Amino acid sequence: MWTSTSLTSSAPTAPSPEPLVSARGLEKWYGPHPAVRGISFDLHVGEFLTLFGPNGAGKTTVLRILAGSLKPTRGELQFAGEDEEDEHFWRRRVGVLSHQTFLYGQLSAEENLRFYGRLYGLSNLSERITALLRQVGLEDRRDALVRGFSRGMQQRLALARTLLHDPQLVLLDEPYTGLDPHASAMLREVLTHLKDGRRTILLVTHNLSQGLELADRVVVQVAGKWVSDEPREGIDASQFERLYTERVGGFLV
Repeated sequence: MWTSTSLTSSAPTAPSPEPLVSARGLEKWYGPHPAVRGISFDLHVGEFLTLFGPNGAGKTTVLRILAGSLKPTRGELQFAGEDEEDEHFWRRRVGVLSHQTFLYGQLSAEENLRFYGRLYGLSNLSERITALLRQVGLEDRRDALVRGFSRGMQQRLALARTLLHDPQLVLLDEPYTGLDPHASAMLREVLTHLKDGRRTILLVTHNLSQGLELADRVVVQVAGKWVSDEPREGIDASQFERLYTERVGGFLV
């Protein structure tokens, strides 16, 4: 099980008005086909934004641009006011968790984290690994090979990998995919602890209830555009599925 130990040392606070990431006019084209079309937004320090949208809306493309692994075709992207094009600059500040764990089954839990820690050139690596394994409830499985882990255990270790370098921006791309209800509940508990006012989090999910539960801000993306962007507190959860269907359908017809 997840331990009750928080992944952070500070209490949750409201999102800061200071933008961590600023995007203006982002576009991404694959040949003649646009995946992202003229998106502009700010992500604020401590904010938890959930991004909804149908398949093919370009949501993962947005995450890949924010992760520094994909260059936009047009537009400007700044991190904490710095217009930095070096992908390594971004990757030192960004952690990505998706349905793909990017773990090596022939390595143990500790060996996986040590491998990624060395890629980041982290100091005090042993202490970091021990703390994270404890926090995701895998300290007693640190020497076990990952190929023997359940899907939920692998996702917990992948979360430890994501947080190993203490990123400022955490990108979550369909992290609940393939998890049973129990594993989903455990993941949700840990994501709740990440809302510490210090990290900025962007979650992409098809699950409307899970996406609304933790969000400060909710965005709907359709055909490469952000068609809705509003505070979570202004959304009636019981009505959201109908409203979401109407918004998506209205832009697809």
